Amino acid sequence: MNLEDLVRLRRARDAMDRDYAKPLDVPALARIALMSVGHFQRSFRAAYGETPYGYLMTRRIERAKALLRRGDLSVTEVCFEVGCTSLGSFSSRFTELVGESPSAYRARDHGDSAAIPACIAKIHTRPVRNGEAKPDTRA
Repeated sequence: MNLEDLVRLRRARDAMDRDYAKPLDVPALARIALMSVGHFQRSFRAAYGETPYGYLMTRRIERAKALLRRGDLSVTEVCFEVGCTSLGSFSSRFTELVGESPSAYRARDHGDSAAIPACIAKIHTRPVRNGEAKPDTRA
């Protein structure tokens, strides 16, 4: 992959990081990267190890986790706040990446994480991609 393609892919990835709550789809992201849809999808996967849609959903789930920890929004409100349009799809993807449903995650006590700086909390609460969620084995 050439440097010019990487710069274009980064432009699309930055848009996903910044505008995750906006209605983004692969054709719109391909336009941002100035690539055809097929070339964009193949190049994105080669560069980042996952599909553009998978990356976008991971960003949305990261933000959803933060909103659910806050506890002042319902799961439905969080779903729409992060740019998802289907509660069922949001809940399924959340459960796949986090290992528990959004309702269970919201209901859990997150008081211990309140004292952790946001930059550190983001690293430790980042959703696991590609169906790699594992149950907590600490005993």
